[in-house]
Amino acid sequence: MIDHVLGRPSVQFRKIQVLAVVSFWSLYLLRGDKHGPPGLRALSGRLTPRLTAWQQLVVTVLWLYVARNFGKLVGLECPEPLANLYTRSYFRATWVTTALDAGFWSAMRIRRAWLRDLAAAVFSVYYLFAAEQADEKVRKIRGILTVEHLRASWNKSTTPYLSLLTRALRPPLCRYPPRAVRIPRPAESSYKDPVVAWLYFNGPLAELRRHDRLMMDVPGGGFVAMTPRNHDDKLLAWAGKTGLPVLSLDYGKAPEHPYPYALNECYDVYHTLVATRGRCIGLSGLQPPRIVVSGDSAGGNLATAMTLMILQAEEQRGAESLPLPDGLILMYPGLDMNIGNWMTDEQMSLIKDRRMRKTNRNVLRRKSEVYSALAPGTPHPSDDDDDAEPAKGATLATLPSPSTLAAAHPITPPTVTNPLSRSQPMKTRLAMSSMISYFNDRILTPEMMRAMIILYVGPHHRPDFSTDFLLSPLLAPEALLARFPKTYFLTGERDPLVDDTVIFAGRLRQAKYNRWQERRELGLETSKVFEEREHVEVVLVPGISHGFLQFVGVFPEGWKYIFRCARWAEEALSAEKAPGRHHRRAGTGTESSGDEDRPLEMSMSASSQGKPASEDRNGKIGGGRGRGKGREGAKRTKSSVSLASEDDLLGRRMKGLAGGLMGITGTEGK
Repeated sequence: MIDHVLGRPSVQFRKIQVLAVVSFWSLYLLRGDKHGPPGLRALSGRLTPRLTAWQQLVVTVLWLYVARNFGKLVGLECPEPLANLYTRSYFRATWVTTALDAGFWSAMRIRRAWLRDLAAAVFSVYYLFAAEQADEKVRKIRGILTVEHLRASWNKSTTPYLSLLTRALRPPLCRYPPRAVRIPRPAESSYKDPVVAWLYFNGPLAELRRHDRLMMDVPGGGFVAMTPRNHDDKLLAWAGKTGLPVLSLDYGKAPEHPYPYALNECYDVYHTLVATRGRCIGLSGLQPPRIVVSGDSAGGNLATAMTLMILQAEEQRGAESLPLPDGLILMYPGLDMNIGNWMTDEQMSLIKDRRMRKTNRNVLRRKSEVYSALAPGTPHPSDDDDDAEPAKGATLATLPSPSTLAAAHPITPPTVTNPLSRSQPMKTRLAMSSMISYFNDRILTPEMMRAMIILYVGPHHRPDFSTDFLLSPLLAPEALLARFPKTYFLTGERDPLVDDTVIFAGRLRQAKYNRWQERRELGLETSKVFEEREHVEVVLVPGISHGFLQFVGVFPEGWKYIFRCARWAEEALSAEKAPGRHHRRAGTGTESSGDEDRPLEMSMSASSQGKPASEDRNGKIGGGRGRGKGREGAKRTKSSVSLASEDDLLGRRMKGLAGGLMGITGTEGK
């Protein structure tokens, strides 16, 4: 309390305060009167022969417990904000993950690995019982996040004790363990070091030669953590259920390898798989492999951006481009790095499209309830009010648009003729984004999103968040989305990233429908009805949030969604290929090789960076390709917003933000 009175809350001061209190009372017990101060000595003398030492201990602990929970007894406790946000099973799972986070963060400063792992397990058990202390610790640490905190939290499933427990809870899925492999880069890649990956296959390696279908997985982890081994539950289930080889990439993580390094790794691996016809992982190579690409969370971002790169290459190279994947599985993907508060009219129209209203009804309901929760007495419209006719006998005036307001002078206040006897619903346009609506989420918070984006972009890159669709695939142009492969979305309705799913799915659906109409008008389309499920399929799971496939050991309901993804992948790989969908090298009937195909590598513009953006794992600058090719010698020009490095305020700000997250002090490098 004293540190709050002084206005400088400090952990060190609290430690000194506790030590001072303990020291004072210890000294008093040793040197002071055994019956206490003068006013209490008579009462203490009467009670001493009546209570044993054990009874005194129990009474003391009991009253300490009552004092600690006094607010709950008299109704001063705050209500639980997340009581009705999740399903019971999902909330129980988040209780366990919160305790684990608190335990591992408490032990992360211990240097010896064996002692750190043991302490993390012991602390986690303690926080399972002290759930409120776990919530408080996690809340405070998320306010001062660093990359070490993120990695300690998200990589914990590979620690010895937790890994042993996870294997014990996992049903028998796959008889063969995953194998580490290295995928070579295409010949024209600016990078030369191979990409590390893990191959999940329920059989001996010799049986791989019988397969010409596979799944390529890009695991999530906020761009900064997690290897494929942190996703063993999902990947082993897919390999065991489908019998297909599943290749999961261990791409370079930020901040050591910032954007676009991981994206280029994904593209290079896909290029090599296609160019070698799968021989790089043990397939026979007799047939071009059919590939379904999957990605969860940050991996969903990379999988989507990689597909957009393939489509971009198709526009640039025509017949020499790579074939598209046979399907995409995106599980709670993060597709928009420009975190905003308010939904635009265009975004709301995509969510409220009548064809998807049944799927998105709970998302719409939650958005409409935001206002009614703040003003319970104000009626709010239903999901159909935008399209409903006004009541008979009532003519409601329409508010002028912003452009009308700017042009009209003076402004005449809108009037209502023949008002209804009841109050009219307020059609507020302030529909908040899901990131703000669920900012108290127990799995993914705005502080974590902020940290991940800053670390992924890095202190030296300045992407345009409003146009760079390889960083934020939500911004992809309709021309590319119209040729996008069939996509399966799986997200929790209470996920802070659910808007990314429903908006991107809406844009995909809109682009596919517009293309279908154009082809129909030209007589090129034989189908009379637009089959939506042939292009986009969205599953929104009610009552759960982010990352639910990551902890199925404590959230068993997640298994059915893992198996559902596996069935969808099998169906996508078994479906007949659309004519003209895959391009082959013109003039040759043989397969492509790494020397023949020229991969597209997304690189930062040299004019905005002052140097080529392609960097290898050692920080060396490589020659750009694709968009960055031919700009190596470009000079950075000064302007009113691009100053010299010592005066570059934006650069210093980004460096300060990233430096704090990476544990770099402001005096380094000076």
